[in-house]
Amino acid sequence: MPDRPPSVQLRFAAGTLEIRALPEDSRSALPSSCRWDHRTECFRAPAVAYADVVRALVRDGASYEDEARKYGVLPDGLQVRRDPRPFQTEALEAWREANGRGLVVLPTGAGKTYVALLAIDAMLRDTLVVAPTLDLVAQWYDVLKAGFRQDIGVLGGGEHIVRPITVGTYDSAYIHMENLGASFGMVVFDECHHLPGDAFSLAAQSCLAPYRLGLTATPERADGRHDALTQLVGPIAYRRDIDELAGDYLADYHVERILVELTADERDAYAEARGVYRDFVAGQGIRMSSPDGWTQFIIRSSISAEGRRAMAAYQRQRSLAFAAPSKLAYVDHLLHRHRNDRVLLFTERNNAAYEMSRRFLAPVITHQTKVTERSAILEKFGEGVYNVLATSKVLNEGVDMPDANVGIVISGSGSVREHVQRLGRILRRQPGKSAVLYELVAEDTSEMYTSSRRREHVAYN
Repeated sequence: MPDRPPSVQLRFAAGTLEIRALPEDSRSALPSSCRWDHRTECFRAPAVAYADVVRALVRDGASYEDEARKYGVLPDGLQVRRDPRPFQTEALEAWREANGRGLVVLPTGAGKTYVALLAIDAMLRDTLVVAPTLDLVAQWYDVLKAGFRQDIGVLGGGEHIVRPITVGTYDSAYIHMENLGASFGMVVFDECHHLPGDAFSLAAQSCLAPYRLGLTATPERADGRHDALTQLVGPIAYRRDIDELAGDYLADYHVERILVELTADERDAYAEARGVYRDFVAGQGIRMSSPDGWTQFIIRSSISAEGRRAMAAYQRQRSLAFAAPSKLAYVDHLLHRHRNDRVLLFTERNNAAYEMSRRFLAPVITHQTKVTERSAILEKFGEGVYNVLATSKVLNEGVDMPDANVGIVISGSGSVREHVQRLGRILRRQPGKSAVLYELVAEDTSEMYTSSRRREHVAYN
């Protein structure tokens, strides 16, 4: 009786998958990500290829010993349930039909978190949830603990507690994934548009979890790297946009873009500053529309007095467009109109947020705000003690503010995602709630172009 061929051996090593004792006639069946490693004399692939490798071996009829996976099966599923909304059920089914790999794209306030709970309940594998901020980690911790009624692990914020269901930051995942990458059979990437960055994408590649769920309201990135999400998480399995859910599952809303005319003095100051900036850029042959245009401007403006004057002029013209006194006067008008509402003031920069706070006697939250102070401000805003809150970018994503119903964008970037996220902050459905987002744009300035770029979304049609 002929000897049976040795089983293929799969092992996890520092964020990679080792494939040993692979018969020669089975090598062509491996995914293209598997490469021969001369140092260790085995085939090696990023851990993310684990599911593809297993499927390839099964198709090829090769026997294998799986020493790679270290994750277990959850003994219990969701302990607290509610009836999912129809689109949440559709999202779960679409994700499962995609072999448990892919993105669910839903607007802020539509219940992406509950879709994730349903997905964890469906797969019952040890699960890691990854979120971009400690605030979101805390929110996920509370939701997971309440839903599954078990102790939840935490990675980040000075804690390193690994349990069958664990939540951590993207930074912690990057640091620890080469050691923990085999410990979870499912990974949930919240706000997964962050994932394609160099460090965070390495964390996704170093995890062998066969089941992957990405959650976001806006997967598209200005740098085009959102295409990498297909390899890191999976394709878009399900998508519904704001306009499809408004009224039924999100608050009714409307958006008003208001063009604010600068005063004669403001226009003259803007034109003078922009002229200095543009003359320098043209003289240096810098094309600001090119991928390295901004980098070239920073470098060249730092090496001469003329360049430093150009940078100062650039900052001056932006300040005039973003926070001109004419704009602030109109904000005053809007705050009076909505004096009985809960209003969020969005700015591009921290100094503008603090200016809003001083001028309108409103609390402010920026990245410099301490966690305890931030928590107290949000609590009082929810209770109605404060009805106006100024912020820069830190409230763009992941913060549940169901009582906010008016947003005023005083300044912002050209990012479609940022603009949609700001709209999402005021769309959490409440009985009788109708939301409005105002976008203030300085007329006849570069902000007109910025506004056009960030409005390229169906929510603003």
